[in-house]
Amino acid sequence: MRKFLSIDRCLDTLRTLLTGPQVLAFLPAACLAAFWLGGERALVITALGLPLAFAATGIWGSRSYTANSAGMRPSGAVTYDVFLSEMQGLNQMAENGGDNAACIAVALDDYADLQALHGQAAANHVRLQFTDRILAIIRNSDIFCEIDQNRFLVGLHPSPHLDLEACIQMSGRLQSAVEEPVLLNGASVYLSCSIGFCLHSDLHEVEAKDWISAATAALAEAQRSGPSTIRAYSTETRRRSLVRANLHKEFEAALDSGEIQPWFQPQESTDTGNITGFEALARWEHPIKGVLSPQVFLPFAEQAELMERLGQVIRHHAFQAMRAWDHAGFAIPRIGINFSSDELRNPGLIDRLKWELDQFDLTPNRLAVEVLETVFSRGPDDVITRNVTGMAALGCCIDLDDFGTGHASIASIKRFDVSRIKIDRTFVAKADQDPNQQQLVSAILTMAERLNLETLAEGIETPGEHALMAQLGSDHVQGFGIAKPMPFEQTLDWIAAHRAKIKGTPQISRKMS
Repeated sequence: MRKFLSIDRCLDTLRTLLTGPQVLAFLPAACLAAFWLGGERALVITALGLPLAFAATGIWGSRSYTANSAGMRPSGAVTYDVFLSEMQGLNQMAENGGDNAACIAVALDDYADLQALHGQAAANHVRLQFTDRILAIIRNSDIFCEIDQNRFLVGLHPSPHLDLEACIQMSGRLQSAVEEPVLLNGASVYLSCSIGFCLHSDLHEVEAKDWISAATAALAEAQRSGPSTIRAYSTETRRRSLVRANLHKEFEAALDSGEIQPWFQPQESTDTGNITGFEALARWEHPIKGVLSPQVFLPFAEQAELMERLGQVIRHHAFQAMRAWDHAGFAIPRIGINFSSDELRNPGLIDRLKWELDQFDLTPNRLAVEVLETVFSRGPDDVITRNVTGMAALGCCIDLDDFGTGHASIASIKRFDVSRIKIDRTFVAKADQDPNQQQLVSAILTMAERLNLETLAEGIETPGEHALMAQLGSDHVQGFGIAKPMPFEQTLDWIAAHRAKIKGTPQISRKMS
């Protein structure tokens, strides 16, 4: 059998050489021979006739780049359509021959951060380097496809020795190749990759698309488990994937039905105890599963590219709440709303925000735009940078969220016109018991004071933490120790009760300037 396959492969190669575009190399010789044998008329007929004959018969397009083309396979990277056709061929070969095959899905970890720090051109260069490394590892009979800027597919040709252990070893080799540093602008850049794979033997009577979907489902599990992780597809993977797919569909419907709305967590002045604002935090009130936090549904929103739609829904309900508080006579000074990277990449964000504020008759200074520290590492010409500075120029307050966990520089803080920094809860937790925590918080507050920035300490859970933040000089506090996030309907009673409680409450002395 192998002998006949070898003969067929040689014949197919010869047939390809004789009928492919490379035959044009012999056209001048054919024309010269025609001229010698038949004169000018023969020369003209040959020069025009041969290309027309090839085009008319379609012989140059007759080669099928699939696994059924007698062993002739495409080399290097292929398009997704070709990859899909080849995987269907591998599927058929594995079923007929009894050998196992596999589909491997690879994703570069932290590729978005690489783009943000070094730019798209540098990210493309790194991606091409990794592409070459993967191609150098896989066999000539295997196939490779790039399906996204940072995601790749590999189809492993059927082999009698291909099993779970072999796939794990291959995945490890791919990871080792990817994790070798890449020289970029004189500096070494390190990236890792997550990998998911599916053996043909783990599926039964499926199409190529199902096989690829199984591998990408395994990849998604690997990515959720952390960077540089390998996961194999299993029936449990399929079950969890179906659950997530159903949640994904429900999420889209929930945005339209009003099940997803902001809950509000109050922010309090350490000087007076008065409410200085609320932070709007997305919650999904699922009719069966109960209240779901963003950690559950944000991955679906990101994968479905629905973060902008989610942001619009949250802002609509948050601004509606501001207007209701105003009508009730509470006049909450500020509402804090988180803006995702997807929203901040929209060039039309400023105009839309103006329209939304006008719709509820709110001035821009009543909106606190909460932006993560990672945004502040981007270049000055980035769309995100222009949007953040544009919102600051509009009059919005810019809050630097989770301060101390990213890489924001003092220069970038000034460039973005930050109004307030929010000290991450990791610094606040047990600060009243840990002198080292106190020193860290004190240093941050001192820096903020010198830069003339307001401060808000997040994650206050105990009276001791609250008192310490006030003594050290934090302007505002927020956390479960003050109040948990609550739906709008509960905020009216809570505000009234809080105002009644703080009457006559003695002030906590602050640190000396």
